[in-house]
Amino acid sequence: MTDTAALKLDPTFNPWPRRIGFGLLWLGFGLYAFLLAPPDRPDTFELIKRLSSQDIAGVNPLIVYLFNIMGVLPLLYSAVLYADGRGQKIPAWPFAVGSFFLGAFALLPYFILRQPNPQFAGRKNWWIKLWDSRITGILIAIAAITLLYLGLSQGDWANFVYQWQHDRFIHVMSLDFCMLSIVFPALIKDDMARRGMNDRDWWQFALPLWGPLAYLIVRPRIIESDGVTARG
Repeated sequence: MTDTAALKLDPTFNPWPRRIGFGLLWLGFGLYAFLLAPPDRPDTFELIKRLSSQDIAGVNPLIVYLFNIMGVLPLLYSAVLYADGRGQKIPAWPFAVGSFFLGAFALLPYFILRQPNPQFAGRKNWWIKLWDSRITGILIAIAAITLLYLGLSQGDWANFVYQWQHDRFIHVMSLDFCMLSIVFPALIKDDMARRGMNDRDWWQFALPLWGPLAYLIVRPRIIESDGVTARG
């Protein structure tokens, strides 16, 4: 039995330090975004519309690809969340769906509420099989790496720094990208245990963004077990 499994079965395990930590992180991120970040600009809504419709003529490519990668990172989390939600008291799908619109603001509450979950109960349905597939992980990694490369190589960094300093949308979106790249390892240990991996090696995948992408490529499939099917 892994350490994580023992942690889940141990009735003395106290989840509150983790919950308080993520709660403070979520609260601090929200307060900073709304109170301390640069002010909104009048053309923010128009910029979001243009980015969403790929009407990107004249827009800094770094902002374009950052916006697009913010649509890929929720896929990265979905590859773990739906399996992790099996056995939780709360369903994972509202947080996974919300992350496409609100990023870390939608995901961090799940981190606060979830319980350690190192075992997968029951059989995988088609939806979990889709997210469990190595092909899905490879496609997510290719998309993220391609967007990151294009943004870094084609972007106007001087313009981006200026907009980061003066535009709330660009500022908060950049911080949201950093947040999503950093907190993923909090889910890795349980996911490794569900796959029969040595969860003591989770630190190998802790490098922001690159570690989680590598993990999706190398991880084996989830080990199914006989058990009651719970919400996912």
